Amino acid sequence: MKTELSRTLGIEHAIFGFTPFPAVAAALTRAGGFGVLGAVRYTAPDDLARDLDWMQEHTDGLPYGLDVVMPAKKVEAAPGGKSLTEADVEAMIPEEHRAFVRATLAKHGVPELPEGEASGWRITGWMEQVARSQLDVAFDYPIKLLANALGSPPPDIVARAHDHGVLVAALAGSARHARHHAEAGIDIVVAQGYEAGGHTGEIASMVLTPEVVDAVSPLPVLAAGGIGSGEQIAAGLALGAQGVWLGSIWLTTTEAELHSRALTAKLLAAGSGDTVRSRALTGKPARQLRTEWTDAWDEPAGPGPLPMPLQGLLVAEAVSRIQRHEVEPLLGTPVGQIVGRMNSERSVQQVVDELTRGFEKAVDRINRIAGRSES
Repeated sequence: MKTELSRTLGIEHAIFGFTPFPAVAAALTRAGGFGVLGAVRYTAPDDLARDLDWMQEHTDGLPYGLDVVMPAKKVEAAPGGKSLTEADVEAMIPEEHRAFVRATLAKHGVPELPEGEASGWRITGWMEQVARSQLDVAFDYPIKLLANALGSPPPDIVARAHDHGVLVAALAGSARHARHHAEAGIDIVVAQGYEAGGHTGEIASMVLTPEVVDAVSPLPVLAAGGIGSGEQIAAGLALGAQGVWLGSIWLTTTEAELHSRALTAKLLAAGSGDTVRSRALTGKPARQLRTEWTDAWDEPAGPGPLPMPLQGLLVAEAVSRIQRHEVEPLLGTPVGQIVGRMNSERSVQQVVDELTRGFEKAVDRINRIAGRSES
């Protein structure tokens, strides 16, 4: 499963895996793919440095990357271009929304966090100054790829990455977005379809991938969104992609650190129709498990979600409480429609083995159809 891009990066399989878990990213890299560690949950630079140290020790000298979130549109810019602090941004949250969160948690009897336990899920990583502090750490490590999930990174970040010999990737939900990335000097465009977990657009992968390939040629494109089998990988490459970008499929691997058996059980039991694009988590449309939490935010009588990063800051403690106490009706996570195929716990290596076998079967099938195989 080699392409020009995979050869450039020195990897065996053109499988790129986004994950918030260092153990998953390292395992994918060791399995011949390319692990990409999500940095958004790291609010302290020292914590990111600790996990990048761990990645260095567990990737056998093989390449890996980092994913940050630097939204092209943001609310934290003060007049005159000065960035607001986290406290400044939190002060922008209306009391009506805080009251709605309290009422929703009370309705479901969600306990407080234990005394002295801070919210473990902060979303300040969506704020540009936090992402910049993450990159101050990351560029001290031999990362080979920097990906940005929401638009092109600022020009100085692209230039800084290139100065370090790091390729830059950006996710796109439309051909228009992809062309903007190309104009911004991005090296790789990830065409992420509507089916994907997390922040998505409204165009399905089968339509989006060839549109983006045509829009940015000769830049390499990775197909993303709803991909979780080798046959789907073959389809993505047939549509012109030079690899695939997978995220959801790793959530039920044995290396994943969800720390919630209840959440793992919900993922294993979910079907492809059990997700919804909702602004409830971050303020931007993000595909996730449909729960009574997402339903509450979609109710016409409610206040409606706030823009990013206000919504994430608003619900941070609530999400921590829901996860800490495993309140099943409210318990969810970003995940794509491929969740319908995620019905068993396997190691990352087992997932990669299954993907490569499925890819080989798909290629053999096409060769037979085309009369290129005697088997």
